[in-house]
Amino acid sequence: MPVTETVPAFTGARLLDETVAALSDRAPAILAAAADQLRGIRLGLHFNDGSHATLTARHSRIVVDRDRCPDPDVEVAFDNRAMNLLFDLQRPPAGQVLPDSLDVRGSRDDTLAVWRAFTLLSQRAAGLRSMQELWGAYREQAPQLWGSATPAARGPAADPVDWTALDFLARRSPEDAPAPPVLIGDTTVTAPRLLWDGRTSTDWSLEDTVQDADLMETMLRCRARTNEEIERLLPDREPRAELYDLMRSYPARQGKGLRPTLTIAACAAFGGRPDDAVRAAAALELFHNGFLVHDDIADESTHRRGLPTLHEEHGLGLAVNVGDGMNLLAVDAFLSNLETLGLVRTLGLIHEAVHMCRESIEGQAMELGWIRHEVVPGTDDAYFTMSTKKTGWYTCISPCRIGAVCAGVTDPAVLSRFDEAFRLIGIAFQIQDDILNLVGEEALYGKEPLGDLLEGKRTVMLIHLFRTAYAHERPRLLDVLRQRRTDKTQQHAEELLAAMRRHGSIEYATDLADRLAAEGIARFEEDLRFIPENEGKAVLRQIAHYVTSRPL
Repeated sequence: MPVTETVPAFTGARLLDETVAALSDRAPAILAAAADQLRGIRLGLHFNDGSHATLTARHSRIVVDRDRCPDPDVEVAFDNRAMNLLFDLQRPPAGQVLPDSLDVRGSRDDTLAVWRAFTLLSQRAAGLRSMQELWGAYREQAPQLWGSATPAARGPAADPVDWTALDFLARRSPEDAPAPPVLIGDTTVTAPRLLWDGRTSTDWSLEDTVQDADLMETMLRCRARTNEEIERLLPDREPRAELYDLMRSYPARQGKGLRPTLTIAACAAFGGRPDDAVRAAAALELFHNGFLVHDDIADESTHRRGLPTLHEEHGLGLAVNVGDGMNLLAVDAFLSNLETLGLVRTLGLIHEAVHMCRESIEGQAMELGWIRHEVVPGTDDAYFTMSTKKTGWYTCISPCRIGAVCAGVTDPAVLSRFDEAFRLIGIAFQIQDDILNLVGEEALYGKEPLGDLLEGKRTVMLIHLFRTAYAHERPRLLDVLRQRRTDKTQQHAEELLAAMRRHGSIEYATDLADRLAAEGIARFEEDLRFIPENEGKAVLRQIAHYVTSRPL
């Protein structure tokens, strides 16, 4: 008989797990805020369907283990009525504890911390359509327990129970509603105001309004709009096969869309029209992909985003020329803003682009010099400088500054408010990228496994390894490292990776990235406080938190 695949029941534990996983992609700032409340607390959860889960905070992430916690600090048991209230938490804590419905055990301080964490998770996430759909799917598997948004789904004999927040939000933004006439999209929701934490209370008027945004949805929109603009910028003429068609190769491989989103969001944060930043975002992507073509040649890389690199597939000559052509088109794209943004803003864009390119070239020179001279820096600071120059400026700092210029901001003092926050965030992001090259899944990471070790890149892990390796290990490690890329084998890379694991280099880099990201987020809130809360700033905040939520 054929085997019938069974779909696992949509239990309360599964709902919690999928909610946290979705928020890590879509609204990591919400998870970071909740994790800050849960820090050091082991939370055991029990649901009326018999499922269990353990919730803990790790750095700025929330970890869900769908199993019973043997010795929790706080223990919570939900029945169906309590799950109804959990989505929106519209009542004060005393009103949520129903007779025989919600059982909470734990110390006073820990219980209050758990309540604050769940308030942040539920109220701030409830405005995101993806969360509405997820919780709606959970409800609709048993509509007789919850009621339904439509009487037909409930049936005449069903108990007329209403899931207040979910149905209200569905009516407010129905699925068949026309798309909003803005580029970033209507994805923000105002955060709740926690007026009482068990010790002190605050007045409504003293609370700042914080907004969240659906980062995944926003990045998809910004990336798609930028790709459309790149298509318009690419000439429709010969030589197609040897030049212009090849220019489409790397942009079509669909990166995360980080730079376009930062550019467009920064423009919106300063009150600019998001559409005004699209051409600049496209120019940045052309620069970026031109750099990638040349980087892959310099690093002798074989794969980029899961496919052969341009020089591997089409030869060095064509690849070098395609990279040059993309850089030329990027300059032309910035200049073409004269018609729409005017002279002052266009000059500002050119100034920012030239500075970005200079920083990137200097950083590349530093890294290639270390490799050529067989040098491993002795301190992390050297890596920080190289990483900021090579990738930090064109990945994080310059997109923000360029987006602000698109909105009409040309004051250097204002533009520099992005620098330190996104310098720290950019370094953390690059360290995490380096870690993913070692331990990430190739299908998700999209690059050659252990490619950084084969190329001899001076990552934080390698610097830490040479700082901590025993004297008798170093000659062999240097012998492996100094070999040419073409002479290295996967076994050589595995040997270096094993040494890093022995000396705790990967754990060291993970902790360092988390610390730098936390410092960057703190600087973001401090240095950019002058920007009013709006959707553009909400997207920037989610990206600032994104590096803390990526799975490693």
